[in-house]
Amino acid sequence: MAPSAAVPALAIDAHEVTKTFRSGWLRRRETAALRGATLAVERGAIFGLLGPNGAGKTTLLSILATLLVPDGGHARVLGLDVAREAAALRRRINMASGRPSFLWSLRVEEIIAFYGRLYGLSGGRLRRRVGTLIEQYELVPFRRAQYSELSTGLKQRVALAKALVNDPELLFLDEPTLGLDPDVSVRVRQHIAALRREQGMTIVLTTHYMREAEELCDEIGFIKAGRILARGTADALKRQIGLGDVVALRLDPPRPPWLAEVPGVLRVAESDGWLELTVDEADKRVPELLRALSVEGVEIRNLRVREPELEEVFVELAR
Repeated sequence: MAPSAAVPALAIDAHEVTKTFRSGWLRRRETAALRGATLAVERGAIFGLLGPNGAGKTTLLSILATLLVPDGGHARVLGLDVAREAAALRRRINMASGRPSFLWSLRVEEIIAFYGRLYGLSGGRLRRRVGTLIEQYELVPFRRAQYSELSTGLKQRVALAKALVNDPELLFLDEPTLGLDPDVSVRVRQHIAALRREQGMTIVLTTHYMREAEELCDEIGFIKAGRILARGTADALKRQIGLGDVVALRLDPPRPPWLAEVPGVLRVAESDGWLELTVDEADKRVPELLRALSVEGVEIRNLRVREPELEEVFVELAR
């Protein structure tokens, strides 16, 4: 028996992707959205793409989802070239935007059914799929409501339901919880995690919410000015950027000047009455700090230790 064709280990394999937008006629303007973005995402992973506004997040997702053609470089998604094999790829992927836009007069069930037909669903199979998605995203009371009547959060839930109509192998989510109430955001994140856990779906998402990225993503990439500057797990990124543990102290006197010179202390800052010391290793440095403070007669009124937040990594990279 002939061996079956090997399934590519990478869901996304993109190298040096570039994209420039041109506008104007008399005064030609060029905006470089991507300047050589390289990205690899393994199958079955949830990968988060973070970056400031205008960094190139949505442009990169649009190229990987075959909505835009790159100017340079190359990208393969699910083993298919995004430019030359776009038609075959589109049947296997889907995308939801945090700023969805559908025909205002269509009803919720009509929107989902319309996109289901585009993917070849019909009859009872289409009705069952629409019903399942409407229940899953808590749209039952609104299934006959026109799109124009929906709140921002409901529109986002319709977009997520539409994005799953073809049961995609790879799902692109552009800020999936934008505009949602906190309780709905929690349920959407639970749905996203379940898609990977129960179906092995590969998911690539952009987000501005650091907690969302840490909670959901196996790996995170930071993009700025069209290039991916760093990638890895949340913990690896913190180490890569040189952010250590934070030792927060309430002292009397409040800020001994010599603390910044203690070995292992990377920086000293004040926040809401706390003196925050970023140190290389909390387990090693906290006992040393306590001994030094005791010798100098400094009273320790309170102490707490925390790991650096992903948001701090983002701030460092976005400088």
